[in-house]
Amino acid sequence: MCGVLGIVLADQSRMVAPELCDGCIFLQHRGQDAAGIATCGNRGRIYQCKGNGMARDVFTQNRVAGLAGSMGIAHLRYPTAGSSANSEAQPFYVNSPYGINLAHNGNLVNTASLSRYMDEDVHRHINTDSDSELLLNIFAAELEKHNKYRVNNEDVFLALEGVYRLCRGGYAVVGMLAGFAMFGFRDPNGIRPLLFGERVNKDGSKDYMLASESVVLKAHNFNKFRDLLPGEAVIVPKDLSKGEPEFRQVVPMNSYRPDLFEYVYFARPDSVLDGISVYHTRLEMGVKLAENIRSKVSPDDIDVVMAVPDTARTCAMQCATTLGKPYREGFVKNRYVGRTFIMPNQEQRVSSVRRKLNAMESEFKGKNVLIVDDSIVRGTTSVEIVNMAKESGAKKVYFASAAPAIRYNHIYGIDLTDNKNLIAFDRTEDEIAELLGCEKVIYQTLEDLIACCKTDKIDKFEVGVFTGNYVTGVEDGYLNELARVRAENAKATCDLKSEVDIGLYNSADY
Repeated sequence: MCGVLGIVLADQSRMVAPELCDGCIFLQHRGQDAAGIATCGNRGRIYQCKGNGMARDVFTQNRVAGLAGSMGIAHLRYPTAGSSANSEAQPFYVNSPYGINLAHNGNLVNTASLSRYMDEDVHRHINTDSDSELLLNIFAAELEKHNKYRVNNEDVFLALEGVYRLCRGGYAVVGMLAGFAMFGFRDPNGIRPLLFGERVNKDGSKDYMLASESVVLKAHNFNKFRDLLPGEAVIVPKDLSKGEPEFRQVVPMNSYRPDLFEYVYFARPDSVLDGISVYHTRLEMGVKLAENIRSKVSPDDIDVVMAVPDTARTCAMQCATTLGKPYREGFVKNRYVGRTFIMPNQEQRVSSVRRKLNAMESEFKGKNVLIVDDSIVRGTTSVEIVNMAKESGAKKVYFASAAPAIRYNHIYGIDLTDNKNLIAFDRTEDEIAELLGCEKVIYQTLEDLIACCKTDKIDKFEVGVFTGNYVTGVEDGYLNELARVRAENAKATCDLKSEVDIGLYNSADY
């Protein structure tokens, strides 16, 4: 699950890089593993800065000063089964045809067959395990079929038809063609989010932005915006004096099924995705969860409600209100520790939980505590939280999840773990509660969660992480390949990944 961003400014004398850097800060929650920016100067030359780390560390003042041009794209990486090598930081680049940069949020699930196609049919070399580099080269190969001196919008849309035909999975993409245009497109099921916005300048000219979430659009005064539809693409010319953005429904919409996990956990609460307010869905989750808790635990046996900060706070506060119980901040979060469920081994995850959260004894001592979290994945964090609560004097601990039990892997951009490592896989709620060390675990029902998020326009969602039934179909082959890649990466000690990019000069390395 990554963050993508793209901007084209009407005034070609202005540099777009500072605004891209600021936009990345608003999307930092979508990926803290690596950050990258690529811009296009007035003569069509591409400039880039990318590397491992947070946006504030990669995009220093000196590095950003060298990113010329009024058009650019950016990416914030959230690692999946590939690696954390610098060479897999995005945007990716290929020089043929025309010079193409691409940044991708999501996962392709037919990578094995696509890799063979790249090797055997179109003879393009893939230098990393990233499916984003694969996607870029698929697009480049389709565009190359036109064999033209200069590209036009029709050529790009036709190339995207080929991408849609060949690629299966969830994806939201922003890209650039050197000296020509920025483009964006979204998978035909709308699994991954992508929004388009415009900003009117004082002279009447317009700037345009593509972004993963509405919050970055609003923050930069792109007040007129909408979601790209599933299967839809847009092309924004670099020179806006010669044309306007062109939209096209490249392929028919298969379905309209955003990933339900966006609303539970991943998106910022102040974002609106596919017309659905993330904040209001989390309020509704609190109401529905409270109703479910009442059916399993007597409210008289609950003294206080607490959240696991930060994502669960909205849900927990509304849950407390619905139950008529006081809400307390029992855990204080160290904001400088990353997500624990993507750490490479169990020992690191356990250690990180204690560094990440600290329990205030006064809020727990002698009380029956209901702890609300957004979800339970491996259970590592949850076990430590229950332990901390009891160490702080809690008499009883009930643990509630705003999401249903996660029993299957997420295959469209969030690398949770293999199924067998998920605490809810093939276990009952009582068995999970015993493993967590709490009196009872209460999950949101899938029906209630969908009810919290659905609208008149969207009433179905991608829910494979809860049911094992994925939008794109049976993905056993992909899951087996994912397990193989994880195993290889775990045992590799050297030479499996290139640490640096062999493409453009990368100013983040200096």
